Amino acid sequence: MKIVDLEPGDPRLESELLPVLRELRPHLTPELFRDVYREGHAQGLRFSAAYTEDGVCAGVAGWRIVANTGAIRKLYVDDLVTASTVRSTGVGHALLTYLERHARATGCHELNLDSGTHRTAAHRFYLRERLDIVAFNFAKELTSPDD
Repeated sequence: MKIVDLEPGDPRLESELLPVLRELRPHLTPELFRDVYREGHAQGLRFSAAYTEDGVCAGVAGWRIVANTGAIRKLYVDDLVTASTVRSTGVGHALLTYLERHARATGCHELNLDSGTHRTAAHRFYLRERLDIVAFNFAKELTSPDD
């Protein structure tokens, strides 16, 4: 397993990473993904892709380092998805391990993510990976993603 960080403009973002990311975020079009990454990159958003030995993108992590009053400095995972064809083969574990090492190396006190309440299989995975349920996340939709 090889994990690579991809910068905006990297052609692999659309051709290799986006098809996997769309398994979690089906609303993303190539144009919308480019726009979000362009704006998000300035806010710290990064994408890492996990590749199999034969060069296939098998997993994606969207993440950022955040300074806040609660954790002081944390690595927040926006997106974590393993391609459905290779789930339960260690891809998610490899990505989380990679992110945890990066978080520690950059002085973060916490690795944090949110997960939809309906994603029970993902919750079992996160608990196996020793992540704890530490908060509720509340949201209020202001506009639809299509607006």
